[in-house]
Amino acid sequence: MLLPLFLFGGCLGCVRHDGPELAYEHARSFFVHGNLVESQREAELSWQRYRGSSSEWAWKFKLLEAEAMLWQGSFPEVSQLLNSDGTRPTERNSLVRFLALQAAANARVQDYNRANDALAEADRLCAENADQSCGEVLRAHGVLAVQQGDTAAASSFFERSLSFARNNSDRMLEATALINLGLVSYRAGRFDEAIDRSQEAYKTAAALDALVLMQNATGNLGWDYYKLGDFEQALQALAEARNRAAQLGNGIGELIWARGMGRVYAELNNTQQAAQSYQKALDLAEKSNAKDEINGAVLAMAWLALQTGSIDNAAQYADRAQRTSTNHDEDLYAALVQGQVAAYRGNAVKARQIFESVEHDAASKPQIKWEAQHSLARLYENLKQNEAADRQYRAALATFEAERANVRHEDFQLSFLTNAAHIYDDYVHFLVAQGKSDDALRWADYSRARTLSEGLGLLAHETAKTGARPAPVEPPPLNSRAVAARAKTVILYYWLGEKQSYLWAIAPEGSKLFSLPPRQEIESAVQRYRKDLTGPLDVLQSANEDGRYLFRTLIAPAQSFLPKDAKVFVIPDGNLNNLNFETLIVPDPFPHFWIEDAVVADSSSLRLLSASYDHARKPNRRSMLLIGNSVAPNDQYPALPNAQAQMDGVARHFPDAQRQVFSGSEATPAAYLANHPEQFSYIHFVAHGTASRLSPLDSAIILSRNPAEADSFKLYGRDIIRHPLRTDLVTISACYGAGERAFSGEGLVGLAWAFLRAGAHNVIAGLWEVTDASTDQLMSRFYDEVDRGSAPDAALRTAKLSLLHGAQFHNPFYWAPFQLYAGS
Repeated sequence: MLLPLFLFGGCLGCVRHDGPELAYEHARSFFVHGNLVESQREAELSWQRYRGSSSEWAWKFKLLEAEAMLWQGSFPEVSQLLNSDGTRPTERNSLVRFLALQAAANARVQDYNRANDALAEADRLCAENADQSCGEVLRAHGVLAVQQGDTAAASSFFERSLSFARNNSDRMLEATALINLGLVSYRAGRFDEAIDRSQEAYKTAAALDALVLMQNATGNLGWDYYKLGDFEQALQALAEARNRAAQLGNGIGELIWARGMGRVYAELNNTQQAAQSYQKALDLAEKSNAKDEINGAVLAMAWLALQTGSIDNAAQYADRAQRTSTNHDEDLYAALVQGQVAAYRGNAVKARQIFESVEHDAASKPQIKWEAQHSLARLYENLKQNEAADRQYRAALATFEAERANVRHEDFQLSFLTNAAHIYDDYVHFLVAQGKSDDALRWADYSRARTLSEGLGLLAHETAKTGARPAPVEPPPLNSRAVAARAKTVILYYWLGEKQSYLWAIAPEGSKLFSLPPRQEIESAVQRYRKDLTGPLDVLQSANEDGRYLFRTLIAPAQSFLPKDAKVFVIPDGNLNNLNFETLIVPDPFPHFWIEDAVVADSSSLRLLSASYDHARKPNRRSMLLIGNSVAPNDQYPALPNAQAQMDGVARHFPDAQRQVFSGSEATPAAYLANHPEQFSYIHFVAHGTASRLSPLDSAIILSRNPAEADSFKLYGRDIIRHPLRTDLVTISACYGAGERAFSGEGLVGLAWAFLRAGAHNVIAGLWEVTDASTDQLMSRFYDEVDRGSAPDAALRTAKLSLLHGAQFHNPFYWAPFQLYAGS
């Protein structure tokens, strides 16, 4: 058992003289709770004290000191300590632990012969009598297998150590086994499985208050999120793990998490922060003499040098990594850097040889392979070998899509497309440059709303063909003008690219492609304008330059396609998902908002928009499920003063027999989930809303609490998805109903996305915080227009114009947050 720290008062740096048992438990408790430096210090002092009188206890303290050093990344020092006096433990349990620690330390410095020798002896002892220390031998076998790149063997050993730990009620070993199994899943490319393992490990470690294990599990989650393209969650988890590792004196953990943060910063084009993180990781790795971590840091710096155009530095780092590497994956990544260097220097023959070698290497993992194929595509494009370039772009996307099909969890599918965003961007740009704008649009749309479309059955997962090179992906045919004709609309389709952005203006009579500025320029203006829209100044009266610039850039090129009061579907990209296009400032004949000139709605893709008009929809009996004016569950979500007025205003548009109303204490999540929401043509919520940026499907509508359940007042996005709908319109009269975060290709993901994923035909939701005072008036006018036969998009526009033309709520802050999103 572990004694609570408070039993020892405030004496954090001293060794008790109450006997070796208490001294050992005290030092061990420091280890479990993450204070590795203090655990090592106490163990060393006790070893000195008992080495002359009790060889058995002296060895227990020396082994604890070695274990604390091992967790801090002091691998060479562990072997030196264990062999410092040329003796070995005589007590069997200690000898087994001695051998396991020797093996793990030698494995980390790539002295595989000594590691194998130690494990062979330990295996013989455990074959005679498998006591508790033998679980550590299984773990050491797994560590050695990981270092040698044998993930199958590593997985087997860690599974055995997990089983051993559970059979022997060893919670520390159980947590480390789960952490290591998460690492193996990560190395094998099963990233969602890795997350499951790491989360389970964290819970096990938290129950022990084992801070060092909690740190490891958190950091591993960061790497898992990074591989799944979820850079925000990755950065948060890695930063938390790095800070905790630094506090605990865990150098090896700190360097691994620092390197991970560098990777994320590099993906986010924050090269300064990336360089600082990589240098920190390299310094710590060299201090620990952790050869594989040194190589990893050097290789990361090679990629960063490429990104910043430091070609000579990239070549030097890659050469260094390849000279010292014993890991074939790192060899392949180093080769990719060398190939890029050759391409930059104009040595196309060498670059092609390297890229093809990596592409066809049997050990190339999917991410390495698609990067090699993408590199080949760009090389052929620069050489004007367009057919070969096209073939390689398709091959890269086929490899990526085959890997994406292996991601099981819908949450992780949302972010995974980020990993191929640069390939899609380059391919779209390539096709446009070849004059193939229709093909470019087809491929652009193939990358949009993938998770939403697949969940609705509109697009099957791509699957890899067994054997040779994956077959090229081929998006389904797409007749954009026919989509516009069926919807009786003009479609403005946006693509924000790294070097060049595009707008396709699509009408039944024809379409045209317009070139736009790069992503960064447009998104910077969007961020500034969004801030101004929710600020104190009237953007129209102040002739806000960003609002005028965005109109000139995003709408004006397509002006000839847009007659007065045109019905327009906007299919945005990137940060444009956070922009209400109705608020853009039209300069002529006098400054006014674009809502005065057009009926505007949003859609996620042409494919989704087409599906909403392709099949005949059976008219739903006009009926309303109305939920809101809930009892405040806590001070964070106070009662909404005008909620009952809005509820009454909405309810009056539906006769008693055609509405079901849940208000006050009855307005619970269960009221929605249990009352067959699929039977209603309209669903309306009047409540608070929350948007989870890091986990969008944890966004929730805040309703009344079920007294029997602590968190029962939240109707989560993931619960909404599980209840299929065929509703004409869902209205979320709540803050941030549209979500806060746009995923690459997927758009904003939050409550609106969840209702669309469940099957709603249209959703009205808020882009930002909405005010209770104006929403009552807006919704009352909206349903008046619906009663008159207006379509939801036209009805919402009329309701907004009534506020815009009024005296009290003319500022876009009051009417602009609500947008209509079209579904299937």
